[in-house]
Amino acid sequence: MKTAKIPATDNEYLIGKILCIGRNYVDHIKELGNETPAAPVVFLKPATAVVDDGGTVVIPPYSTACHYEAELAVLIGTDGKDIPEAEALSHVAGYGVAIDMTLRDVQDTLKKKGLPWEIAKGFDTSCPLSAFTPAAQVPDPQDLTIRLLLNGAERQNGSTGLMINPVARIISYLSTIFTLEEGDVILTGTPAGVGRVQPGDGMVAEITGVGRMSVTVE
Repeated sequence: MKTAKIPATDNEYLIGKILCIGRNYVDHIKELGNETPAAPVVFLKPATAVVDDGGTVVIPPYSTACHYEAELAVLIGTDGKDIPEAEALSHVAGYGVAIDMTLRDVQDTLKKKGLPWEIAKGFDTSCPLSAFTPAAQVPDPQDLTIRLLLNGAERQNGSTGLMINPVARIISYLSTIFTLEEGDVILTGTPAGVGRVQPGDGMVAEITGVGRMSVTVE
């Protein structure tokens, strides 16, 4: 069983659904040559994808192009369905740092065939996830900087203010499709700068005022 922790309050949540948003930053859309979506692009990861700070990402043998995507993670603390955007942030228990590990070669092949992405996005260890900071300590989730360092070199540095769909809108939208429950985690998309990792690499992802985590790759 995977849990999400908020050390500052000693609260611990059993992770439920991991709901992910794709194509939520214009520069990232451009770097992959994708079209800007009319509505949020949604996919899921299982809770078994989570790996904690200090853990190891294991690249599956069916891929030769595993990429990192650093993201702001949102932990749901209060259940809700059809949540108005104006009330959405009141359902948040905390904010954290995640890395959406993506098998780009597998994803590209599946997309060309019109097939789902799950085996490219939801494999074991595909969701490195930090501990969470209480929502009350993050005044504005749209005023944060996401950074990722690969082997000590900065590869991603982007503001959450550049999101196409801000956090409140994401929560509201998702709640029209899925009942959001305590312990659900939302990954809100990645800024530009994604790239490939190889066995032996080390990654550090951080969001000032929210958290920091590191993982290795094998």
